[in-house]
Amino acid sequence: TSNAPVNLRIEGGRKLSGEIDVRTSKNAAVACLCAALLNKGRTTLRDLARIEEVNRITEVLNSIGVKTRWLPDSSDLEITPPERIDLDAMDEGAARRTRTILMFLGPLLHEARAFRLPYAGGCDLGTRTVEPHLASLRRFGLDVTATHGWYEAAVTPGVSPDRAIVLTERGDTVTENALLAAAQTPSLTVLRNASPNYMVQDLCVFLTKLGVRIEGIGTTTLKVHGVSDINADVEYWPSEDPIEAMSLMTAAIVTDSELTIERCPIEFLEIELAILKEMGMKYELSSEYPSNNDFTRLVDITVFPSHLIAVADKIHPMPFPGLNIDNLPFFAVIAAQAQGQTLIHDWVYENRAIHLVDLGKLGASVQLLDPHRLIVHGPTHWRGRELICPPALRPAVCLLLAALAIALG
Repeated sequence: TSNAPVNLRIEGGRKLSGEIDVRTSKNAAVACLCAALLNKGRTTLRDLARIEEVNRITEVLNSIGVKTRWLPDSSDLEITPPERIDLDAMDEGAARRTRTILMFLGPLLHEARAFRLPYAGGCDLGTRTVEPHLASLRRFGLDVTATHGWYEAAVTPGVSPDRAIVLTERGDTVTENALLAAAQTPSLTVLRNASPNYMVQDLCVFLTKLGVRIEGIGTTTLKVHGVSDINADVEYWPSEDPIEAMSLMTAAIVTDSELTIERCPIEFLEIELAILKEMGMKYELSSEYPSNNDFTRLVDITVFPSHLIAVADKIHPMPFPGLNIDNLPFFAVIAAQAQGQTLIHDWVYENRAIHLVDLGKLGASVQLLDPHRLIVHGPTHWRGRELICPPALRPAVCLLLAALAIALG
């Protein structure tokens, strides 16, 4: 797949209409791919997000002996493990292009007494950014040092946590790594301050398909009853992506359109919808129905053309069940449509608010207060121009969405 830049010409100012499905979650797909390393049987992941992150992980899996193949005319991925994983043959280039390689630590600690994983970045940065992962994995006998672009791992076999693990960071991947380690530890592991976010719930449901019993799915305390041997032929459908659902809602809002977004995971959009309702957005929800994983609750959301007003309070993210950090940037675009002044506070990332200032190049009134806070004044008379995309996914999508609102001429 080429990594060459893509140039887009967008002719906006057009109404959207009809219905569109939300696709399955990339983050859930990544977690389930890593969890498939635990299974000695065949894993089939249905309707997977076919994106570069997934491609990188499959390249790594293939290099160590795992067979992966896309089933014909589908987005279904079949994963078949080898008799023995060959970690020495790992595709170093592919591994360095994905931070997800970090989530191999949890499954691999059951595979080898010692191993090494490549990662991108200097050793100091590597140690610091992964410390919450390492703190929990040490309780399973895994000791990791980060040196010269490698995670050097040594495993003391037969170690299981003798008391609850309190995660020092309620991070999604931190929780997932601990879950992956606990799944094949044949005793009870209690995880406190666990993330209950959508991709973690999906991973929990997938692990239950593998025979692991997990209590407290969707809460911050998970009780994991691990099993020493996992050998099952399973199929699993990752659930739908709430971030994609929010991006589609934003597209309807900025184009002043009536649009139905189908298969929205409502549990992970309720705060977003509550804020939008306060801003004056008109919408309807269908009755709930289950996702293909038989766990996640879905609805169809119909967005109607609405006159929006700014909310009095700042808009800021919180860990689930709060507003999702990845949905926050969309509110900068929506606030630019609304009458009045909105304060957007991204306390999580150091520079994403800075990238959102680029909305000003398309006509929005955006005032940066500091690296975490910006004020957006609306409504906006959007205007087209040529611009270079920022090197950040969500702000880039926000510029694309704003461009949809720009009428020609």
